[in-house]
Amino acid sequence: MNSTFKSGTIAVLAAAALTASMTGAAGATSKAHLSTAATTVARTEPPAFAPADPKSRDRAKVNADAALAAGAERLHKGSGDAFTLSSNVAGTYGLQYLTYERTYKGLPVYGGEVVVGTDRAGQVIQQVVTGQTAKIKVGTEPSVTGRQAAATARALLPQVDEVTTAKLVVHATSATPKLAWRVQVAGRTATGRPSVLDVFVDARSGSLIDKFDKVHEGTGRGFYNGTVTIDTSGSAGSYRMVDTTRPGLQCGGQNGSAYTKSSDSWGNGSGTDLETACVDALYAAQMEWNMLRDWLGRNGHSGTGRSFPIRVGLNDVNAFWNGSYTTFGHNQAGNQQATPMDVVGHEFGHSVFTNTPGGDNGNNEVGGLNESTGDIFGALTEAYANNPNDPPDYQVGEEVNLVGNGPIRYMYNPSQVGDPNCYSTAIPTTEVHAAAGPQNHWFYLLAEGNNPGGGKPSSPICQGGPSSVTGVGIQKAGKIFMGTLQAKTQPWTHAKARVASLNAAKALFPNSCVEFNTVKSAWDAVSVRGTSDPTCVANPDTFSLQVSPGSGAADPGGSAATTLSTVTTGG
Repeated sequence: MNSTFKSGTIAVLAAAALTASMTGAAGATSKAHLSTAATTVARTEPPAFAPADPKSRDRAKVNADAALAAGAERLHKGSGDAFTLSSNVAGTYGLQYLTYERTYKGLPVYGGEVVVGTDRAGQVIQQVVTGQTAKIKVGTEPSVTGRQAAATARALLPQVDEVTTAKLVVHATSATPKLAWRVQVAGRTATGRPSVLDVFVDARSGSLIDKFDKVHEGTGRGFYNGTVTIDTSGSAGSYRMVDTTRPGLQCGGQNGSAYTKSSDSWGNGSGTDLETACVDALYAAQMEWNMLRDWLGRNGHSGTGRSFPIRVGLNDVNAFWNGSYTTFGHNQAGNQQATPMDVVGHEFGHSVFTNTPGGDNGNNEVGGLNESTGDIFGALTEAYANNPNDPPDYQVGEEVNLVGNGPIRYMYNPSQVGDPNCYSTAIPTTEVHAAAGPQNHWFYLLAEGNNPGGGKPSSPICQGGPSSVTGVGIQKAGKIFMGTLQAKTQPWTHAKARVASLNAAKALFPNSCVEFNTVKSAWDAVSVRGTSDPTCVANPDTFSLQVSPGSGAADPGGSAATTLSTVTTGG
């Protein structure tokens, strides 16, 4: 027989029925006959965090290698190219995402990475994507020295603290790949803001090709979560704000050292107390870690079981992620630290963006998508924690009043603070926090819809969009967004995000096209239209059951054996 079910734990409640047959004569033998009967299948939601077993990971590697070979032309693979598997990250429901780094004649290729997605068993290729758009045909001998390139990079910041040694690479995110020197410069901008610039200098002409700031600023909400439990370490008389259960996560001052104390009771609830700031920050980061695991199936902020340090006490109206750690200042009034739930979730959201394929470099469109990613993870963390002192919402900065003007951003209606609700060709040159508007708006529509009711705010739809959008819920929206980031390639764009999110919806929810169609409608509603969308055909998981032997008999007190086998026939 065939039964239709959704992927998950199958509980066969009745694979066969016993029918009693009595002869009616005194002392006659009573037998019970085993015969096949209707099968009931119950579905339970599979855990989001369900990494593949070693054999399935090996199978994924074999299939991904084959996909690379088969897709050489589409991946713009040239004779000098080689690929090395750099990571296999578990996604929601155990979907596997394998990232391959590309080299050209031994040189690293920026923008040349390839991401291959498989199912949990490693058998089905979901998608194969790369950011590279042309074959590489460049010489590998530079005309400009690394020192000259470093000098060019150094001149981009008025205050320089550190310059890394220049490394020769191929810059391949544009239509014409170029030989380049890659240099990182750390320091401060003319306004005193911290900056870590990733700089690409043409190795032939010495001209600047690209530069991206890895310091991503954020904004936040109320600073106090009430009395909470946080994971620390140590023993009687010597405790540390170091979370050993989430490797890499700790909190302390600007010198990078974790706070220590003789008792395991931290903070006094004051908005200006730095120990209290660490209580709020650790709590929020731990809630986000748990949300990533329980809702999205991700193994920590890094995706590989690690997190990152927190520093508080920055003497600035600011908070940011610099590629290695998060750091938090205070509001303009100086009466509270900027370490509430959504600002911490936002900054650690940048760490997720950095630690998914393609990294975090790019123009203002990439920056806007990155800032929106921070806002989305802040909203997801608030929803997961559901702390009564900081109820879930889709506003950014409404309680901290960072600069005295109320909320910084409204995800459901970015235009309330002058940010664009809808995508346009101006986004690639729009300031990054404002450029977060279209994707923030998309996520709200995907999660809640344009008119969710229940006290949640309505959300406008851009001209030419659908008449309405019905949301799928924030958990499903978060799963789809996480799957979208797993297919990120440089340069990341709204158009790429649309395609990747549609593919993510198909991979995560193959039994119907409801989620897929909602993703599409939400993008249409913010004016991100598709020209090469994937298609969706509902593909319910089906299987056949066979019982062998199909019948049997047993004397009272005895038994009869049969074997129940299943074969997947679809999905």
